[in-house]
Amino acid sequence: MLPRLVILSLGVLASLQQCQAGSPEEEQGVRYANRCEACKILAAELEGRLGETGKSHDVIETGYSVDDVRPKKRTEYRRSELRLLESLENVCERVLAYNLHKERTDSTRFAKGMSQTFQTLHGLVDKGVKVDLGIPYELWDKPPVEVTQMKTQCENMLEEYEETISDWYFKLQEQKSLRQHLCEDHVLKKKAERECLKEELAPPQDNPAGDKEEL
Repeated sequence: MLPRLVILSLGVLASLQQCQAGSPEEEQGVRYANRCEACKILAAELEGRLGETGKSHDVIETGYSVDDVRPKKRTEYRRSELRLLESLENVCERVLAYNLHKERTDSTRFAKGMSQTFQTLHGLVDKGVKVDLGIPYELWDKPPVEVTQMKTQCENMLEEYEETISDWYFKLQEQKSLRQHLCEDHVLKKKAERECLKEELAPPQDNPAGDKEEL
């Protein structure tokens, strides 16, 4: 049984190399996120963060008076600038929770959770198969360079479009999604640049028991 598993591991490694061939950038095994992919994930993570902070029904008081007699302005936290600022803070750190799923070629290659490829490789190691990827085993699950680079892209995009995001938050979030306002209406001017916005991860399919046994 051991030789068969070794052959499988080599096949997986070969597929890793094949799916990265293409542009000069890809010759080094790296394909960074484009602006569509970076914007798509920024919008998803910021809307996710706003969804978390929006559960609060607190009312906050703003304003200052020396004699403390003048009434302070009361604002629902859900509609406040404070909520927006807290949601924006470290939102790009959330990008580091993504992994690179090299078995996919479209924008869904960036997704949370362990990739199918690395699930297979970890399974082989657990069964005693020696797998050499050219990097230490303890680094296998670290964010790859494509993900750390996308965090930087996220931070740059956040700085560049801070006013656009603020306008959406205070005026337009009841009318359209952040993905539409930020990505479609501002970041990606050409229709051809927006193709990745249509790409969604297909629902998982159950593998036959026989396939599991082979691995």
